[in-house]
Amino acid sequence: MNVEIWWLLAVVILLIVASAFFSSAETALTAASDARMRQLASKGNRRAVLVEKLRADREGLIGTILIGNNAVNVIASALATSVAISLFQDAGLLWATLTMTVVLVIFAEVMPKTYAFTYSDKYALAIAPAIQVVVFVLNPLAVGLRFLASQLIRENAEQQANREEELRGLIELHGAEGDADNRETQAMLSSVLDLNEISVDEIMTHRAEVNMINSDDNLDKILRQVLASPHTRHPVFSGSPDNIIGVLHVKDLLRAIGDNAKSDNDSIDPSLTVQNIAAEPYFIPETTLLFDQLQAFRARREHFAVVVDEYGDLQGIVTLEDILEEIVGDIDDEHDVELAGLTPQADGSWIVDGGVTIRDLNRTLVWQLPDEDASTIGGLVLFESRTIPRPGQEFRFHDIRFRILKRSGNRLTSLRLWATKEQ
Repeated sequence: MNVEIWWLLAVVILLIVASAFFSSAETALTAASDARMRQLASKGNRRAVLVEKLRADREGLIGTILIGNNAVNVIASALATSVAISLFQDAGLLWATLTMTVVLVIFAEVMPKTYAFTYSDKYALAIAPAIQVVVFVLNPLAVGLRFLASQLIRENAEQQANREEELRGLIELHGAEGDADNRETQAMLSSVLDLNEISVDEIMTHRAEVNMINSDDNLDKILRQVLASPHTRHPVFSGSPDNIIGVLHVKDLLRAIGDNAKSDNDSIDPSLTVQNIAAEPYFIPETTLLFDQLQAFRARREHFAVVVDEYGDLQGIVTLEDILEEIVGDIDDEHDVELAGLTPQADGSWIVDGGVTIRDLNRTLVWQLPDEDASTIGGLVLFESRTIPRPGQEFRFHDIRFRILKRSGNRLTSLRLWATKEQ
């Protein structure tokens, strides 16, 4: 072989190396961790900042890399064909095609991309400056090709709508492949996404379970009532429970009584009423989404809201703690008790008050009862049975056996539940 052929072979090898570089760069820059790059960039890593800058225009980055990759592949194949024809005459075309196919697939595609995928973060940081130069040089051609593609291919309008589903899938994979801590993290992250789908009426404390203060009671009676309650805030009503006129905080009550007693020889001034102490109530509609309500609590610096329906009638209350518990699970303190209204029995069944919410029951017993059509366990039985059952009647749905124990009017007040199979 003469010197010219050796030079051509050297150029072909360099072009194959360039092809391997482009192939590995494409894989590394698309597979590198967004979170890792963000963390490094926040610490001042210039290469991580450059990677983020390159990935900000993914379409332009991939287009530029593909232009470079295809250009060197075509040139390498053409030169290899020329060399093969010089050496083997007409058979050189076949030999060049077979040889370049094998070489490009193995050494310019499979091996570089495998390496880049395995060490994507490290490799992306290493090649970022070189790729920036390539993007600068080839960007005019990439812009022209992208314009042509945009005219021929319509934009996928559904792609953005599927982002949340993609994120949910990533969270599921994170939990499925990890230990108990990862599964706990998965549950919390999924709960954060659910905040924009759950309304306050699904997690609120129903009005029947709310400890309310009658504004007509004297302060001695009110003081005994709030001291016997595990809660620090209580709605205050006048006349009818639907007429909420304020929210009483225990601290405000004790402070007012203490200040009054100091100025009046330790006796409570009869003119001091709960209306003077209670704060203005904060009303919200029952259809408010938890995400919106969490933002409202933060903006207003409130922890407590009164939930009303479309007619303005009281439906219940919701607190900041209720929303946070949707994310992190139950937050118990020294005054909290186990789920009120749930009593285990020796045979493995449970006695449940009809007003216990389905969400609380699911959390406590790790069940999967649906809560789309009813918020309480009594309401679920009414919905599923399509009747108002009598005490002693039994039903079986959602793998749970229900026996009605007590009924007050049209409301189921006590039920016995058995899990008919593992939930």
